[in-house]
Amino acid sequence: MSSLIFFAKQLYQFAGKSLFINLFGMIVVSLLEGIGLLLLLPMLHLSNLMNVKESTIFSGLSSIFNGVPELYGLLMIFGVYIFLVVGHSLLKRNLTLRNVEILVRFVNQIRLVTYKGLLEANWLFLMRRRKSDFINALTDDLNRVANGTNLLFQLFTSVIFTFVQLIIAFLLSAKITLFVLIAGCILAYFSKQTLKSSKILGMQKSDLAKQYIGGLTDNFNGIKDIKSNHLENSSYIWLKNWSERFEQEQSEFSKLINNSQVLYKIISALLIAGLIFLSIVMFKAQPGQLLLIILIFSRLWPKLIAIQNNLQQLATNIPSIHSILQLQEESKSSIELGDASRDTSLPSISLQQKIECKHMYFKYDYSSESALQDINFVIKVNEMTAIIGRSGAGKSTLIDILMGLLQPEKGGLIVDGLPITKENLLSLRKATGYVPQEPFLFNGTIRDNLILVHPQATDDEIWEALNFSAADFVKKLPKGIDTYIGDRGVRLSGGERQRIVLARAILKKPSILILDEATSALDSENEAKIQEALEQLKGKMTIIVIAHRLSTISNADQIIVLEEGRIIQNGAFQKLADEKQKTFSDLLEKQMVLSKS
Repeated sequence: MSSLIFFAKQLYQFAGKSLFINLFGMIVVSLLEGIGLLLLLPMLHLSNLMNVKESTIFSGLSSIFNGVPELYGLLMIFGVYIFLVVGHSLLKRNLTLRNVEILVRFVNQIRLVTYKGLLEANWLFLMRRRKSDFINALTDDLNRVANGTNLLFQLFTSVIFTFVQLIIAFLLSAKITLFVLIAGCILAYFSKQTLKSSKILGMQKSDLAKQYIGGLTDNFNGIKDIKSNHLENSSYIWLKNWSERFEQEQSEFSKLINNSQVLYKIISALLIAGLIFLSIVMFKAQPGQLLLIILIFSRLWPKLIAIQNNLQQLATNIPSIHSILQLQEESKSSIELGDASRDTSLPSISLQQKIECKHMYFKYDYSSESALQDINFVIKVNEMTAIIGRSGAGKSTLIDILMGLLQPEKGGLIVDGLPITKENLLSLRKATGYVPQEPFLFNGTIRDNLILVHPQATDDEIWEALNFSAADFVKKLPKGIDTYIGDRGVRLSGGERQRIVLARAILKKPSILILDEATSALDSENEAKIQEALEQLKGKMTIIVIAHRLSTISNADQIIVLEEGRIIQNGAFQKLADEKQKTFSDLLEKQMVLSKS
């Protein structure tokens, strides 16, 4: 019940007064339906099919037609009845449309708030979480929230209808109505365990959905490795095992629902038989009352069963809204920049002099050791700086700080004498162009992928950026920049994808260009093309490169060597090469040996 109240509160916080207006409309609809049922006895009385005695609740209503010819009286009641049915139908239609509108807006609100929270969360939060969990929250969990909201509206409708019908039934026969209420309470008591089981199954369903989305994402992201290493069978076995668990979960849920249905039908049969027996033998109900009571409860009891069914299905969907709200709270606690929509109004930093790192430290919260320790260096404007080091030396962490994705634990990052804080973090990011090791391209044209960073770019600006790195092969494509490149750019080679991403970074016209091992997986031809592009860009923007192949940074103005989070060497290529028995010369010597072999 606490979960149901929680769900209702979330809906009320969003819908506000609109929800109460709809609930009032449901009461009116139920009253119209109840009054329509009450008119049946006067119809039967005036049509001489049944005599309604003066002692009944309908005596006053029947006396209205005293002195009125039976035909006219009957036509009047038919007219009122038809008017009530038409009014009931129109009002119910309007309420249904309003409910759908609230439902869609409620789900969209949850979708937008969740997605916005993830966009505004800091980089550490996003690193810690599995991306497929975010996808699952915005797909499967959100669909179940929509289903749960719809079930909640159905529950409101059933409860209000039941309440109104019970009032009418009490007016007819308080004793018989009390008997049915007791039976309904007994039914609700025995349903408590069923609701608990439904909630547990709902949590299992959420876990299975996360495993499914996560597994499929991993498998399709690595489909080339699966094919090349002949891992199709193990991938298939994973899905087969998941399917067996899913089948078991669905079977348990189906058994739970059907067992409940069997119980409800048995109780229904016993209740109806007992109701008729008590009405005739003990309560001496007259035929008119008996007919109307049976008619009311033949409609009322299915609503009681529907309430139980709705509660069961709601219990399976409650974990999804808990999961989404928990994700919202976690992303909110990890917020870094506030409203993501305000980034368009912030100016970009225009680097004029230098970037400084002063006594900078950084430690991840999941590690006991610092990833960076006492980092000090200066990068002058429009110069090229290379950062090298063995795996785990702290290169990527340092780049994340230089891009404004992470903030140092101690010390500071200073641009043109201005410390980088939360207030100007976005300005730094807007001034930075980034080329990752794994290029990010989506299913669209080359133009679509380029203008992602500059939506108003003209064709001349696009070709100007392409001329630095990719114009030669783009011109040969059937439709040039309007050529579709497929999902993740699959129709292009790895080198071509990387050159497109470099052109996109250049189109942004950044003050700072960062390449994170962008040439490590390229063939010599595409590596040479990117090297040529960097040579053209030298002196026009500040370039920072994480390099794996030392031969590609021979023209760098400065090389920073990291080891275990510390700077151990810093200088020009030749200077570091001459420092024998040190890290740089050791790495250079090993790469030269490998290149000759």
